Order: sequence, then C-alpha cells, then structure tokens
Amino acid sequence: MARAEDYRHMARALQLAKRGLFTTDPNPRVGCVLVKEGRIVGEGWHERAGGPHAE
Repeated sequence: MARAEDYRHMARALQLAKRGLFTTDPNPRVGCVLVKEGRIVGEGWHERAGGPHAE
C-alpha cells in the first residue's frame, strides 16, 4: 500500500517530467525522484530527444 509520502514523490516526478514538454518527442517525458531512507537524494528528467534519460 502506498503512503502519502510516496504520492508526494510521484507528484514531484510528474512535475519534473513536465520540463521536457515539446523537447522530448518522439520519446516520452520522464521525471525521476530517488529516495533513500525517506530523503530525496536525486532528481532528474528527460531534457531532450537523443539525450540521457532521467531513469
């Protein structure tokens, strides 16, 4: 069962993914939040097609 904290991290990943709007086609927009022991230790997003992926 997901916890409220999990939903907040997922919402942040979706927020980050929006940064790739109009620049990642034909690839999907992807956001990533890395969490260790309840703390965010990294974030990223797919910035442009042909570039490194967030995940």
